[in-house]
Amino acid sequence: MFKLVRMCGFILAVSPWTLPQTLSNPFPQAQGPQQQEPGNQQSSGSLGGAQFPAVVTRPSPNISNVSPTQEAEEHQRELQKAQQAERAKQAATPSEPDTEFQEFVASSLGKRLPIFGHNLFENVPSTFAPLDRVQVTPEYIIGAGDELVIRAWGQINVDVRALVDRSGSIYLPHVGVFSVAGLHFGELHDYLNTEMGKLFKGFQLSVAMGQLRSIQVYVVGQVNRPGTYTISSLSSLVDALFASGGPSKRGSLRNIQVKRDGKDVTTFDLYDLIVSGDKSKDIKLMPGDVIYIPPSGPMVALAGSVNAAAIFELRDHTSLAEAIRYAGGMTNTVLGQRAVVERIDSHRERRAEDFALDPQGLARELQDGDIIRFLRISSKFDNGVTLRGNVAVPGLYPWHQGMRVHDLIPDRASLVTDDYWKRQNQLAVDASSGDFRISGSQLKNDVKRLSSEINWEYAAIQRMNPEDLTPHVLHFNLGKAIAADPQENLELKPNDVVTIFAQTDIQVPIADRSKFIHLEGEFNNPGVYEIAPGETLRHLVERVGGVTRQAYLFGSEFDRESTRMDQQQRLDQYVNNLDQSVQAAPVAVSFADPLAAAAAKAQSEADRQTVQRMRNVRASGRVVLELRPNATGADALPNLVLEDGDRLLIPFRPATVNVIGSVYNSNAFIYRPGKTVGDYLRLAGGATRGGDKGREFVIRADGSTVSKQQHSRLLSSSFESTRLMPGDSIVVPVKVSRGATLQLIRDYATIVGQLGLAAGGLSAVFP
Repeated sequence: MFKLVRMCGFILAVSPWTLPQTLSNPFPQAQGPQQQEPGNQQSSGSLGGAQFPAVVTRPSPNISNVSPTQEAEEHQRELQKAQQAERAKQAATPSEPDTEFQEFVASSLGKRLPIFGHNLFENVPSTFAPLDRVQVTPEYIIGAGDELVIRAWGQINVDVRALVDRSGSIYLPHVGVFSVAGLHFGELHDYLNTEMGKLFKGFQLSVAMGQLRSIQVYVVGQVNRPGTYTISSLSSLVDALFASGGPSKRGSLRNIQVKRDGKDVTTFDLYDLIVSGDKSKDIKLMPGDVIYIPPSGPMVALAGSVNAAAIFELRDHTSLAEAIRYAGGMTNTVLGQRAVVERIDSHRERRAEDFALDPQGLARELQDGDIIRFLRISSKFDNGVTLRGNVAVPGLYPWHQGMRVHDLIPDRASLVTDDYWKRQNQLAVDASSGDFRISGSQLKNDVKRLSSEINWEYAAIQRMNPEDLTPHVLHFNLGKAIAADPQENLELKPNDVVTIFAQTDIQVPIADRSKFIHLEGEFNNPGVYEIAPGETLRHLVERVGGVTRQAYLFGSEFDRESTRMDQQQRLDQYVNNLDQSVQAAPVAVSFADPLAAAAAKAQSEADRQTVQRMRNVRASGRVVLELRPNATGADALPNLVLEDGDRLLIPFRPATVNVIGSVYNSNAFIYRPGKTVGDYLRLAGGATRGGDKGREFVIRADGSTVSKQQHSRLLSSSFESTRLMPGDSIVVPVKVSRGATLQLIRDYATIVGQLGLAAGGLSAVFP
């Protein structure tokens, strides 16, 4: 027959061979009292306020057939299942509402403070050991319900788990009955060895504790889950508090009472355990003990610069120093002179006063309802100056009488930023690892001088007027201030903020900006060069040594960042318009003609793919220099004023002409002087049936475009008779058969000319 008992929030069905497990853990959330239900009636238990089916411990009359390891594993699995169910219930259970004093403190401070000590019972740990698994001390007194594991070998073989019955005796098969109740566990071995020695000789004996007896206690008062609990005989007051979820927010943590036979046995203060780790007043519980938690005593709140801001319960004559100890002491940022106290005067009105944080002030007694605020020290520096912006080491610097800008920034090296040295160190790492691949933009950033990035003409001092607290800005010439110019080397005041700007922060005149150009290819001295203000392309190339004899000036590629951005913007707008046209174009399909429907669907998909390919095309930013095909020497270059980031690539004279697009043999062919468009088209096999012969065009090596339509309107000769130059490309586009759907892409030559697409990019769009 099974017996239902409540133990630490569980309802367990217990056999005569098994005793309930004891859980020593903190569980949050309040729950109403639950009474133990006798008999075999189905019941449910609570764990942290959550309901779950009864946990049944399997009876095992023949204990020796089940190993202790298997029992422990099975017990742990049951425990984990119960914990998972409990955590799921806790997530859906509303927390206990704040007390009236908590709301009062929140209205005064603007933030909620917890009640000190209640976090001890908030979360259920993921794993814990029940008390019947801990080691039993020699002082433990054997009683009815304890299980003894007795093994003997030699003249007699004994291997049993003997349960102490209500008379205090155990029965050992083939040996007899022994009375053990009232013995200390440390005396048990010698007692049994003596008694069994009267019957048998020459044997060895081992005695250990199995499952321990359970006791029934009552937890009442201001507790999260009041009720009757069946717990292990090893359980103490603290264990029972954890099992019941601890005091509620309205319960006392400092006056927990244990009553036994109508008398007070002990009064326990949880602050001793939490603050000092003192558990000396914790006692072992006895059957029938009543744990009573009265309402909380006087309360005060400590907020601000303390280590544990919270609401604390007072004992009689608690001083400010004692309350600060509860809060873990003051932080290192506390304003160490005074604390502000908001006090309720005779339950009629509130008033504010302050306590000096000296021995006399710390000894002052606190009153119920006090709110003590510990102020934080101001962030103000009485002797500091802040340096920020484009500087090597920004931050706070000490100020002294008569300090000037030159004292703060003694030389130009003080302005070389840490990023510059990091880049230099990374270059050294790359060089040692054999990584010499450097992009053009990297090269420009690495070689240009850091000093050129700084705005030497303008820097600022931000200063607050101490009289009306209005900000003022004083500006000075940074270059002259570092040189100790009396007019620009301004005197500094405490709490000034000195800001050093880069040229990108405040745009300076173009003449003062640092500009760089990339010269690549057939130059006598290719590289990255700084541009003088107003310098032109022709002058720069002559200044750096000119071009080589192999330079093919007609094929020069001059790229400009501002042009690329403008081209890309127009290209994106063009593609968006094209996409809208494709999406909005109606598809006339005859439902009676499935072939026509399939063809229309395939064409629509092809249009979308064309738009997608065009989205992947990037504008080049190329500027056509309009050079003659036979141009040579730097003096043939235009007097174009250079901009920062310009790039000029002069290739050697190529030996081929490209034919791409809808031709039978898209390829590169050897250049022959005098050969025409028609000659190269014949070498490529001519246009395919899908090629648009009326819109053929040539992309010249200099980036200009000559279309068949343009040639026919302006010149009397045929387009096929146009003579080509090395590096030219002939493009035969795909024929567009549909009317309005792709009307925007019919004039391919216009796309190339206006959007700056190279032949390679165009072939990716119109293969």
